[in-house]
Amino acid sequence: MTQKTVTQAEVRLSTTNLTADIGFFTKVLGMRMDRIYPADDPKVASFSGHGLHVRLDGDLGGAAGQLVFVTDDREFADGATDLTSPGGTIVTVEPRNVPLIMPETNHSFVVRRLADQAPWVIGRAGMHYRDLIPDRLGGSIIASHIRIPDGGPVPDMVHYHKVGFQLIFCYKGWVDVVYEDQGGPIRLTAGDCFIQPPEIRHRVLEASDGIEVIEIGVPAEHVTEIDHDMLLPTSVINHDREWDGQRFVHNVADGAEWSDFRLPGFVARDTTIAANTHAVAGVQVIRKGAGDPVWASHDADIHFTFVMEGSFTLEGDGQPPHILSAGDAFVIPPQMRTRYADASDDLELLEVALPGVFTTQV
Repeated sequence: MTQKTVTQAEVRLSTTNLTADIGFFTKVLGMRMDRIYPADDPKVASFSGHGLHVRLDGDLGGAAGQLVFVTDDREFADGATDLTSPGGTIVTVEPRNVPLIMPETNHSFVVRRLADQAPWVIGRAGMHYRDLIPDRLGGSIIASHIRIPDGGPVPDMVHYHKVGFQLIFCYKGWVDVVYEDQGGPIRLTAGDCFIQPPEIRHRVLEASDGIEVIEIGVPAEHVTEIDHDMLLPTSVINHDREWDGQRFVHNVADGAEWSDFRLPGFVARDTTIAANTHAVAGVQVIRKGAGDPVWASHDADIHFTFVMEGSFTLEGDGQPPHILSAGDAFVIPPQMRTRYADASDDLELLEVALPGVFTTQV
């Protein structure tokens, strides 16, 4: 198929006052007027600037259009952020790098059971998403159970996320991902996890049939941006690089050391995430150990757990017992006393806590 070449593409907007709009677009918005016609009674004028081509048409009619300018220049449009041209065009000026807003956590006790048949929705790159924290604790966190039913190449692009913290934990299958400054593709297999530091460029390449991952993002609402310029893998390899104080982590389950968990009756393996994020978050995998479970509470801001294997009974003050099994998830608010009772021998839990260092009272 022959490639078609377009000389120029314009945004067409209506105007009710072309004469006044000429001054607005050239003087206030700093654009250049490229053409105007007819000469005796102008109805149409075209402008260019800031990577944009705009055609104002006095005969177009209809609702006013809207333009958004993204800039860190505080002097642009004399510092105004919301303007309306004389001819009706609505203009909004936004900062190029919008500050990341971390909402205050709305603490609540949450139990999300796979048996409740929470709906799977189609998300980015054709992946299926299941929400594990419906209320998202007031917008402070999103926890997603993600699956790709049919494996093979993933139609992904180089992109990055504007987040405070992001975890990818492989629950089932495997997935190949390539990351900025980390060399060639890395295969994440069941039990392994990645920490994706804020704004690290990456691309999902290929996945196995039935791949499932648990993805944690803080805050819940964050922007994903496509990087059309960076090619991965990068020529530079720098495993010690930090993005906003966090290092990239590829933690491998195979051969990991297990030690006593902070709660009697369980053992755990640390994924080193607390150490590599300056304790922004901590991630541990927990199994049944020796001894009896006890009642305990914590002072973490966010304490999320996903049941990967086995079953147990989650007991909590003021709550009926919840018998949980693989695919279920729960959030324990600070200071709430709970106990993990009747754990099966094959129990395996994924625990994510923010911050990564907190106090447990037994």
